[in-house]
Amino acid sequence: MRPLKPQIGLTEQVYQALADEIAAGRLAAGVALRQEQIAADLGVSRQPVQQALALLKADGFVEEHGKRGLVVTAVEPAGLSHRYDIRAALDGLAARLAAGRAAASRELARRIASDGAALIDAGGAAVAKQHIEALVQHDVAFHAFIYAQSGNPLIASTAELHWRQLRRVMGEVLRRAGPPRDIWREHEVILASIVAGDAARAEALAVAHVRSSAARLSAALADGQASVSHSDAPRPVARSPRREKI
Repeated sequence: MRPLKPQIGLTEQVYQALADEIAAGRLAAGVALRQEQIAADLGVSRQPVQQALALLKADGFVEEHGKRGLVVTAVEPAGLSHRYDIRAALDGLAARLAAGRAAASRELARRIASDGAALIDAGGAAVAKQHIEALVQHDVAFHAFIYAQSGNPLIASTAELHWRQLRRVMGEVLRRAGPPRDIWREHEVILASIVAGDAARAEALAVAHVRSSAARLSAALADGQASVSHSDAPRPVARSPRREKI
C-alpha cells in the first residue's frame, strides 16, 4: 500500500486500505491493530485511523480482545453460510434481470457477451498463473459486472459488505487449496444464459454457482485448509518512505 494523501473521505480510504489488507490475508485473524503503527504506515494522523477502526468493528472485521485491544476477527463458518445465502439471492436476481434486458436488446446482449468474455479470459489467465489475489479480484469483477447489467444499482450496493468478507475467505482458501478451474466454467455458462436471454436458466445457474462455491469454501474451512495465524506480534500495514501527517 502507498501513503494516503490528505483529502475529504480520508477515513473511508483508511477503512478500505485495512479491509483490503485483511481480505488479502496480509493482516491475519488474531493480529492486533495498533493505531500509532497504522497511522505511521499510511502517513496519516490517528483520528481517521480511529474512525476507520470503529467502522471495521461495526462491519465485523475487527473485535475487542481484552488487553490486546482490537484484533482481526477469525472467519466464522456460520457467518459465512449466512452471507452466501444473501449472495445466492442477489446473484440469482441479478442474472435474471440481466437476461431479461439482454432479451429485450440484442445490441446489449452482444456487449454483455463481449465484455463478459474479456472478464472470463482474465480470470482464466489468473488461474493458469496461480495468481490468487488477481483471481479473487477477477472473480469479484465478474459478479460486479452481472450486477451492473441487471439495471438495478441496489444489488451491487447491497452485496458490497458481504463481498468484503467473502473476498477474505476466498483468498484464505485459494492460497491453501489452489484455484478450482470449474469456477470459470460456471461463469461461462451463466454468461451464455444471460446473453441468450434465458432468465430462468440464468437465475438457476447463478444460484447453483453460489451454492457450490459456498460448499467448496465451507469444506476447505472444515478441513483446516483455511486456518489462520493468531500471532501476538503487531504487523505493519505498509512500509512508507515518507509520512505525511494531517
